[in-house]
Amino acid sequence: MLPEQYVSSRARKLLVRLSVAVVVIAGIGWWFHTRGDAASRAPAAGAAGAGSDARAVPVQLAKVEQKDLPIWLDGLGTVAAFQQVTVHTQVDGRLDKVLFTEGQAVKAGDVIAQIDPRPFEVQLHTAQGALARDKAQLDAAQKNFQRYKGLQAQQLVAAQQVETIGAQAGDFEGAIKIDQAAIEAAQLNLDYARIKSPLDGVTGVRQVDAGNIVHATDANGIVVITAINPAAVFFTVPQDRLPQIAGAQQKGDVPVEIYNRDASQLLGKGKLAVIDNQINQTTATLRLKALVPNDSRTLWPNAFVKARILVETRRGALVVPTVAVQHGPQGDFVYIVAADMTAQMKPVTVDLTTGESAVIGKGVKPGDQVVTEGANQLRPGSRVSAGGAKR
Repeated sequence: MLPEQYVSSRARKLLVRLSVAVVVIAGIGWWFHTRGDAASRAPAAGAAGAGSDARAVPVQLAKVEQKDLPIWLDGLGTVAAFQQVTVHTQVDGRLDKVLFTEGQAVKAGDVIAQIDPRPFEVQLHTAQGALARDKAQLDAAQKNFQRYKGLQAQQLVAAQQVETIGAQAGDFEGAIKIDQAAIEAAQLNLDYARIKSPLDGVTGVRQVDAGNIVHATDANGIVVITAINPAAVFFTVPQDRLPQIAGAQQKGDVPVEIYNRDASQLLGKGKLAVIDNQINQTTATLRLKALVPNDSRTLWPNAFVKARILVETRRGALVVPTVAVQHGPQGDFVYIVAADMTAQMKPVTVDLTTGESAVIGKGVKPGDQVVTEGANQLRPGSRVSAGGAKR
């Protein structure tokens, strides 16, 4: 028979083990119960999420438009004077007066400076005196010739003497012509002494002051006059555009628009005047010249500008914003938003791109809604939410 203390100790150990076993079994049962409950809730949660708008991708949309689209080519260029002349004196002398102010607008024929005219007046008076003298001598020679011809008819003088007197009259006739030429030269010098503007334009900085002796051979001249209306604008475009530009010029005047350097302000509108006769091999560009009316003087020589030339108007073109066209391994495509607000990927053919517009050859139709912003987050079939259509 076991002692009473030993029996009590074994009973307590057995009770502890039973208690632990009950706890473990209860824990396992609770774990299976919670797992099954979570699994039953998951499909319901997924279904609830699928039916909500929480995962729709926000995008901006634009409509495919069918319209006449002008095709412009852009180029960088500079403004140049339509015509520029350095005004020189054509006679030597003292510059008496400067009759213009720097920056003044002048017309062709306006007197802008005066050379001392007195030396040329002296030349004119001398030539006029010589003419009067030679005319008097011619008159006397002609009268002698007629007299001697009468005496010759009476056989009172020799024929040789008559011929000599007739030759003297011819000499005086020649002298008169020379005198007349001297008068014209003196008058021309007097006219040259009044220095005139050769064109309509604007005067620059005065090169010489009154009181100086000026010469026709002076390098700097009197002043530079620049014709700025119309203005000439030289700009370049890629050589590959030559067929388009030449074709447009054959059809008539080609419009050109001139903007400031950042293209924020229209400075003038004109037309294409000249296509250069050669390509720049270094830059592979073609040089063009446009003439632009410049009444407001917004175009100034040597200013940098941007030029746009209209080479074509595409009739009935399908037009989308350029940003709507995406590029992938299989080519260009756009995302079109269907009526159920899902995005569908459509391959497209881009005929050309001009500015912010792209002309689509095929792949879309008028009225389609294309994604212009947010396309990088889309996949075919993605749900979208329009954040306000853009035009």
